[in-house]
Amino acid sequence: MGDTAKANRQEDPTARQRRVWDRMADSYDRQIGFAERRLLGGGREWLGTRAQGRVLEVAIGTGRSLPHYPTDADITGIELSPAMLAVARQRAADLGRPADLREGDAERLPFPEASFDTVVCALSLCTIPDPAAALDEMKRVLVPGGRLLLLDHVGSTWPPVYALQWLVERITMRTAGEHFTRRPLPLVRAAGFRVVETERLKAGLIERVHATKPGPA
Repeated sequence: MGDTAKANRQEDPTARQRRVWDRMADSYDRQIGFAERRLLGGGREWLGTRAQGRVLEVAIGTGRSLPHYPTDADITGIELSPAMLAVARQRAADLGRPADLREGDAERLPFPEASFDTVVCALSLCTIPDPAAALDEMKRVLVPGGRLLLLDHVGSTWPPVYALQWLVERITMRTAGEHFTRRPLPLVRAAGFRVVETERLKAGLIERVHATKPGPA
């Protein structure tokens, strides 16, 4: 047990995330389905109604947002876990939804500057090892005026729930890189995005963010 814990501490955070999500890929949709129905409150639909043009979904996972994008959107997805990506590709095929789904790291997006009109990230900045670096990359690949759309669980506005999140996080940060009190919105502002709309739901547990990359002065 001690050797396993030591190995986990020494493992590169990105490699750990790949391993964790590869292991969860087959059961992820079953596990997350109930939580999404109870907590997200139409969050993926919210993302889909705001996405437009050339859309990049960062950390697309098993592709649960794919059914909600406009039919005329050009979808690209990037995912760290090959096993999760395989599920997403099958979902796209089942939907008859053309999509360019690639393996890659959110902190080092394999695209040129100004490649996309919309960047989406759903329930993933809570596990990306360096969310500030990921947001910088999202900004880089957006066109000036392009849209950033985020959906994530964050630290609750209700103190008893926040305290429970903090306690659970002591374990999940070490074992799976999962954060429950992390909040992307301050990082979005620090990255230089212009915040258009935000909304917090379910005792502040869920946050939606719509921001834009500033255009030329």
